[in-house]
Amino acid sequence: MSSNKTVTHGQIPAGRPAAEPHPQAQGRFYEPVILSRLQQEILSILDDFLLICETYHLEYFGIAGTGIGAIRHKGFIPWDDDIDIAMPRKDFEKFLKIVQKKMGDKYLVLNAKTCPAYPLMTTRLVKRGTVFIEEVMKDVDCPFGIFLDLYVLDNVSDNPVMYQVQSWTAWFFSKLMILRAIPKPTLAQKGWKAKLIWSVCGLVYSSMKLLCISPEGLRRRCEAVCRRYEKIDTDRMAFLPDTSPYWNLVDKRKYHPLRKIEFEGRRINFPGNIEEMLINMYGDFMELPPAEKRKTHYPYKLSFSGGENPGV
Repeated sequence: MSSNKTVTHGQIPAGRPAAEPHPQAQGRFYEPVILSRLQQEILSILDDFLLICETYHLEYFGIAGTGIGAIRHKGFIPWDDDIDIAMPRKDFEKFLKIVQKKMGDKYLVLNAKTCPAYPLMTTRLVKRGTVFIEEVMKDVDCPFGIFLDLYVLDNVSDNPVMYQVQSWTAWFFSKLMILRAIPKPTLAQKGWKAKLIWSVCGLVYSSMKLLCISPEGLRRRCEAVCRRYEKIDTDRMAFLPDTSPYWNLVDKRKYHPLRKIEFEGRRINFPGNIEEMLINMYGDFMELPPAEKRKTHYPYKLSFSGGENPGV
């Protein structure tokens, strides 16, 4: 594996068609052979996830970039390095118990409950014996590895005003969780705007440290807001602590029946109205974005199964 080959910013490695510029993130590139190996590792996690869901009749479905990949490419978006799966709260909680009991020797469940230092409200199903540490997470003390991204969907208010209150409160606490661990998070903004936001982030980080605000306390508050309507049969469910609380909003009256769509030679579940959901998130998702807007989670450190280190 030619992992030590130097690739400069904006360069397209030999053998890769110009129509598909090499994936980049923060000025860093995956070599095609490394990205392919990473995707295969992730697919092996997906296969075990699907086995549990099918065996125990648990509901799940692909969302976000995984939905785009399935519809547009019948698999991964060519530069993508993760798989996004959503589960209703009830199925999600059952899955966590089963995977820890049946496959605990192979996988670990990483979230803010199992590892208080973890700064996100997502859950990662991490393959033991691997390492995948993103640059922004390099100082976070968690057992990071190659993973499947899981998003738990909670019932949300059908009242527009109450939904606003619930969604933005959850969003607020989830962002405090990030700032409690990462004083300089990754931003979409550049230049003076980024410097200004980072200054504010640093102030918030220092203030929470000074006031002894714990990551666990923030997680509990965020989760309580997300689960506020758990015992009420609402028409919608969502993963609220997202980039936007309106992104992964699922209308229960529309997403059934689930659809099987091809993804890397497998047929996996997607919402019946997946196209509508993707348009809500991305607009014209069938159009390839320009190279500079193609995002990955390029790692600070990467190690495959068996300890194989590709030099990242």
